Amino acid sequence: MNVTDDKQERQVVSRQRVADHGEVYTAKREVNAMLDLVKEETERIDSRFLEPACGNGNFLVEILSRKMEAVRRQYSHNRFEYDQASAVAVSSMYGVELLPDNVEACRQRLLNQYLETYREHQHVDASPELERCIRFLLQKNILCGDALTMLQNNGEPITFCEWTFIGTNGKVKRRDFELSELLRNVEYDKPKPGEEGLLFADTGEPTFVHLPKREYPLTDYLKLPDYE
Repeated sequence: MNVTDDKQERQVVSRQRVADHGEVYTAKREVNAMLDLVKEETERIDSRFLEPACGNGNFLVEILSRKMEAVRRQYSHNRFEYDQASAVAVSSMYGVELLPDNVEACRQRLLNQYLETYREHQHVDASPELERCIRFLLQKNILCGDALTMLQNNGEPITFCEWTFIGTNGKVKRRDFELSELLRNVEYDKPKPGEEGLLFADTGEPTFVHLPKREYPLTDYLKLPDYE
């Protein structure tokens, strides 16, 4: 077992890190037991998961493993469809972590898991364009920050990208949202004085929308890094 693997298996890296940051990794057995409580969601390719204290990725690695198995079952017969579905799987997982070394370790573990699984399923390596896309998605989805303050380590608001894949032609729409906005209910169907009721106002139930910080043009998913 190499040093990296050893760190992944241990629940405590050092007493000092526990004292300073309360860092204790969740063991694989407990991770899978908890994920089994939402088993159907972990096996749905586009089901979104956010781990607000992701450490070096124990939960996210297992979620990716389950999602990639679902991709294999549904799309292994068609490499183009497999590639797109596997990108959807990666794009649906998000993490926030306080410690920069854990953020880098988490991204690398997920990338390694993806590339190894791809090779196992397709018997070839992922194309350079696809690997570049996956690296970009992980860079945008796994962030260094504090989920309690909802700030990144640079003081900027934690901002996540919503990746919406349109149809089966490889097109994707990106919209950026601040985490604080996603967690704040914004009334949409309550008319202001002098205004008519807005969409769905007659349902009798509160309806909310979240306002994106930025929107990007529809583009091919393999070219997402070019629109940063």
